[in-house]
Amino acid sequence: MRKYICVITLALCLVCTHSFAQPAVDQKKTDTSAPGYIVKPRMRVIIDNDFGGDPDGLFALVHHLLSPSVDIRAIIGSHLKPGDGFDRSNETAVHARQKIEEVLSIMNLKDKFAVYQGTNFPLENISTPQKSAAADAIIKEAMRDDTKLPLYVVCGAGLTDLASAYLLEPKIASRLTLIWIGGPEYTDIALPPPGYTSLEYNLGIDIKAGQVIFNKSSIPIWQVPRNAYRQVLLPYSSLVLKIKTQGKIGAYLSNTLENLLQRIAKFNLNLGETYILGDSPLVLLTALQSSFEADPSSSQYVLRPSPLINEQGLYEINSSGRNIRVYTALDVRLLFEDFFSKLTLFTETNNK
Repeated sequence: MRKYICVITLALCLVCTHSFAQPAVDQKKTDTSAPGYIVKPRMRVIIDNDFGGDPDGLFALVHHLLSPSVDIRAIIGSHLKPGDGFDRSNETAVHARQKIEEVLSIMNLKDKFAVYQGTNFPLENISTPQKSAAADAIIKEAMRDDTKLPLYVVCGAGLTDLASAYLLEPKIASRLTLIWIGGPEYTDIALPPPGYTSLEYNLGIDIKAGQVIFNKSSIPIWQVPRNAYRQVLLPYSSLVLKIKTQGKIGAYLSNTLENLLQRIAKFNLNLGETYILGDSPLVLLTALQSSFEADPSSSQYVLRPSPLINEQGLYEINSSGRNIRVYTALDVRLLFEDFFSKLTLFTETNNK
């Protein structure tokens, strides 16, 4: 702690010296309420998600867009499992990219970020990539030598695009970290939920891509399995009071989720008064890392050998597997408090 006090004291001295040496700033021209006024990027992020499916990905996307500590290098719209109830077409990645563009347009951020469409189809085998502009973008960013900012690929869906990028250029394995929302429970850590399916949703989108990343590659992995991402419960009351009221983008997110809930209700399914925003940990584990010795210090994980993923999408013991992080507990309070605050700041700034 003494070290931190010294560092802070030195920093304050430098700030004060700089302040007295500079002419006064016209306060009317300085927007200190803007989220990025003080905070600057300290990591690069590539966002890869099935934005045409479960709307939880859209909430995470907006949250990342409002987070000044991340430099978003690419946003990728990825595919769903063939025949998925959210989108039964063969162009689910196309539709995912359209959702990205829709969000950016609503937030007046059109053309501010590089947007890519992933492949519409899963891997056919564990040796052949699905070539796409998205896979090429991952390779290009990973192979950069002109920056020291760490690169995270944050994925809330299948792993097709990253697996394809790895198959095309294996050297990227040492140049990025994957943060993945997906995979079933490790039963020595947590029990599955009632009425569970053995094949977890995101892994089921492309099992072979999961095999490439876990079984073949040496890519560092921070995994948020089902038992962890199910912790991120948004109450309906908060949706109405803290999101829906926040301008066009708040209304858009709320309407997207409410429309889904209405469609589900027609099948006599009662989801109660919470919804799992399972992709939002992607923001928690990147933008909301600790100040000193940067890390997602308010969330808990264990280190364990990477398992092998079999043809059924289940884990098999791999005693020689590299250690991966498996998150067990997430700081949901920090996650939602930050999201609600950033939405409010964004709305107030854009209403001036």
